Parts: sequence; C-alpha cells; structure tokens
Amino acid sequence: MKQQVLKALANPARIFYVPYSLAVINFAVQFIVFIIIFVAGLIIGGINTFIDPLYFLISVVVVHMILAAFSKRDPQLGQIISAKIQLLKKRVPGKLAA
Repeated sequence: MKQQVLKALANPARIFYVPYSLAVINFAVQFIVFIIIFVAGLIIGGINTFIDPLYFLISVVVVHMILAAFSKRDPQLGQIISAKIQLLKKRVPGKLAA
C-alpha cells in the first residue's frame, strides 16, 4: 500500500507531459486573455478586426511546451505553485511563504 501512495505523489497526473493543474491554469488564463483581446478588438475595430484565433492556439502550444520543459526538471512544480496560491489566499506573509 505504501508503494502506491508514494508512486501517486511522485508522479502527479499529467496532460501531455505537464502537471494537470498547470495545464488547466495555462489554458484558462490564455483563454481569458484571448477573450479580452477579442472583445477589445471588436469594440475598437468593429467587425473588421484582425484578431485571429490561430494566435491563441499557437500561444497555448508554446506556453505548454515551456511548462513541459520546466516540469521535466521539477515534477512537483504544479503542487508547489498550488501550495503558493493557497498561502496567498490565506494572506500568509511573504517571509513564511518562501
């Protein structure tokens, strides 16, 4: 039983070599930025806007590859970031969160 628990902790769930939480956060942030840029383009340029969804897809793939490179070095990267976010939500001072 201990072996299964240790294996689950050592190998977090992944989506294309990136920890699940980081992949979801990446897609959500990129999607929100795309929507903001798209709406701003519609407001400023009207119907003749040059915002292309292909740029969004390219940026998602590039950032995902960068996250995959970093998470290969540190497999617990997603858990570290989620722990930091939890400390920021609890308003723990920066000295304790380091």
